Amino acid sequence: MRIDSYSFGKIVMGGVTYTKDLKVFPDRVVPDWWRKEGHLLDCDDMEDVFSFKPEVIVVGTGMFGAMKISKRVKERATEMGITLLSEKTGKAVEVFNEISISRKTAGLFHLTC
Repeated sequence: MRIDSYSFGKIVMGGVTYTKDLKVFPDRVVPDWWRKEGHLLDCDDMEDVFSFKPEVIVVGTGMFGAMKISKRVKERATEMGITLLSEKTGKAVEVFNEISISRKTAGLFHLTC
């Protein structure tokens, strides 16, 4: 699945515009995604991603990088042999589009701050 564009508060994929945080899998989008602690990504917020067992998880931390990733997420990804990449969302979209072509990839994108 390819992301067509990103701007503050908006991602477009396949002509569909999303205005809330989302998760992207090769075959589906999980819209309106929110974390229990808002700007902190923790394991509870992404059990479906870990169950999917991707090779790579790309996290978009927001236009200004406001969303943080917990130590638990980093440790669990390492334990599972998953490459965890995090960037501000604009760059994360570019990375996701490049990597998802050849590797089993999941994307988690914070669209605003």
